[in-house]
Amino acid sequence: MPVSPTFAKDPAVVGPLGGLALSGVRAASPMMIVRALRWYRDLAKLGIHLPLFLIHDFGLLYASPKEQLEIGPRPGTESVLAKVPRGAELLQTYRSIVGEIAESEASARAATMRLSDDLVVVVLARVLGSLVQRAKVRPPYPASIPLDPEMVRDLDPQLPQLFAALSRNFEHAMLESLSRARLHVLTLADALDLDTLRLLGMLGPESTAAGALAHVDLLAAMSTPAANDIVNFSLELLPSVLETRRTQATGTHAVHGYAGIGQKGSLDSLVLTELAWDEEEFARRLIENELLFYTREQAPDEARRLHYLLIDASASMRGDRQVFARGLAIALAKKLQLAGEEVWLRFFDSRLYDVQRTRPGQLPVAYILGFKGERGRNPSRVFAQLTTEIALLRARDQRDPVIHLITHAALHVPRPLVTEIRRQAHLFGVFILPSGGELDLEYLDLLEGHAVVDHETLSQKNARAAAATKIVNDAADLSEKMPASTTLPPQSLRGAAMQEDSVPPSLRAGRNSSPPSRR
Repeated sequence: MPVSPTFAKDPAVVGPLGGLALSGVRAASPMMIVRALRWYRDLAKLGIHLPLFLIHDFGLLYASPKEQLEIGPRPGTESVLAKVPRGAELLQTYRSIVGEIAESEASARAATMRLSDDLVVVVLARVLGSLVQRAKVRPPYPASIPLDPEMVRDLDPQLPQLFAALSRNFEHAMLESLSRARLHVLTLADALDLDTLRLLGMLGPESTAAGALAHVDLLAAMSTPAANDIVNFSLELLPSVLETRRTQATGTHAVHGYAGIGQKGSLDSLVLTELAWDEEEFARRLIENELLFYTREQAPDEARRLHYLLIDASASMRGDRQVFARGLAIALAKKLQLAGEEVWLRFFDSRLYDVQRTRPGQLPVAYILGFKGERGRNPSRVFAQLTTEIALLRARDQRDPVIHLITHAALHVPRPLVTEIRRQAHLFGVFILPSGGELDLEYLDLLEGHAVVDHETLSQKNARAAAATKIVNDAADLSEKMPASTTLPPQSLRGAAMQEDSVPPSLRAGRNSSPPSRR
């Protein structure tokens, strides 16, 4: 099907599609071009405007298994290059680069991961982004091509005509730039952090931002020096975390009749004896959700608690402490998500940063990996702001906030602030000791539980993973047994310093003691 006359006169369509005559990679499904069009538009939003054929070829090498690709020139390529200076030479260099990347281990491993479109865009930005600055040429057409599958159907016979319809100085300049930067591009392609791609693929697409903002977080995660250490640590913890499963709900098939009685349902499933109440009592029971309904399908109840992960990002949390804190946060957040809980994440240094709200199955891993805090340290200000926000949260949300604090052992907070937070929420702490340091904080007795991770534990790979796994499991267990709308008595939790195969006595005490009523 030829390109419609309307599109055939639009440079934003003819320009990128005509450039595909230079492409050296073809997919088994021609509709893969539609994915390439999305990559092309998303890269332009990041300020990386490249010819479509470059994005198409490199993207397919990372997004599709090699058995589904055919590497070689398209029909009629030689004729379209006849009038292009050094066209044949540049195209030969381009094909050799494509061939080297196609045979590389990085592209082979990435192709097996079934990368999402967002991850492919980030990979292309890392590998090809520098060509834009090297070429120093402005694109002659905007990256506004429509995502129309019909427009790219049976495109190969039309490529020579589309290529000749416009000047190809833009494509020529990018080929020259790629030829000069050949070793640089191949080095970037081989140095891709595949572990980060694997982690991002395991934990699902990002949910904290859309479009270019999500790509910015992903780019920051891929380019942060410490991100690889955090990723490797997270991959050590996740196998045990991903074993968590939530209990299934009541039956979902109407043909089997009613499955039970619950407090949610439609009027046609109301238990008939409820109609025996007088009008005032019936209205009260309706308002307070006390009416009984026959239930066929029971959706999971809204989480009774709201888990608030507060992560220290100040200068005292650099190096191994940062790796442990962020890897622990990823594992704990995923563990709580799989248990059906809602999780919010937030960084702090001398201020509280924006809340990152997660959704089921989605975790802002890229944001956690790439976040940088550069505002000093002011615990009093942070906890004063947190006190106010938790009070506002309690006023509009009936769920119990559970704050998981992951920080340095020198987090000195005024005792009255911690006392006020404990009146509003459950509070647990994970404190990471410096070399030769001790935990000496005046508010420890106010916490419902705390774990201590010393420097020796951080320096040993197996001990570090065991300590983090124990903290995650203990925190999840305590949270599950925590009564709603109550506050447990302060207890001590030394998760990282205790035996791996036993539950801390302080935890057992916290589980068996009766909680006081909330003030």
